[in-house]
Amino acid sequence: MESLMTRLFFRLIAAACLVTAAAPALAHDTAGYWVNSEGTIWRSGYGLCWRAGYWTPAMAVAECDPDLVAKPAVEASPAAKPAAAVPAAVAPEAPAPVGPAKAAFEKFTFGAETLFAFDKAIVRPEAAGILDDVVTKMNKYPEVELIVVTGHTDRIGKDAYNQALSERRAEAVRDYLVGKGVDSSRVQAVGRGEAEPVVGCGKVKGRETRANKSLIECLQPNRRVVIEIAVQRETGAL
Repeated sequence: MESLMTRLFFRLIAAACLVTAAAPALAHDTAGYWVNSEGTIWRSGYGLCWRAGYWTPAMAVAECDPDLVAKPAVEASPAAKPAAAVPAAVAPEAPAPVGPAKAAFEKFTFGAETLFAFDKAIVRPEAAGILDDVVTKMNKYPEVELIVVTGHTDRIGKDAYNQALSERRAEAVRDYLVGKGVDSSRVQAVGRGEAEPVVGCGKVKGRETRANKSLIECLQPNRRVVIEIAVQRETGAL
């Protein structure tokens, strides 16, 4: 019995030595990757190896990063001498097409109180300089396809009244631009009424009337005129 136990004891010692000798090599191979208790590299749901934060390309292993692992050089057999190539005819380069491209837009937004008195649709005299600046900027574009002037109001008052007011204000701006030499066929006036608000002001207390100064002030961004210029540029033009 003692002889049998002795033999088993020495066999266990020998096996432990083999495992100990192999461990450094395994640790070296997977040093840059996360491994489980069995030394197997963890993989994501897509089958990719989990790299450690200190991973470098020098730590790459073939099973995870085969493209980064140096491959043994293969001696290439001498290639046959290629036959002389016949120069192919070169077709002349076609000129770049010139034509309409996607329209570019430049937008100007003005508060209604800047252009008009409250609840009015007549352009203020002091607003002339602002609109003249728009005309100057428009003249930078040789081909202005379309100018859209859109009027907006706040929600105070009846819907039909606000719609009509927004239209009158857009038309007033349109008439001013046309009076400055802009072709009337390229200027469109549109009214949106209260349909496209910028702010809601739901926390302002009180009735929704002109007497509610806090609400009037809060809704000011909704009262505006927007001028959009559509410029059709040639293909390749800046």
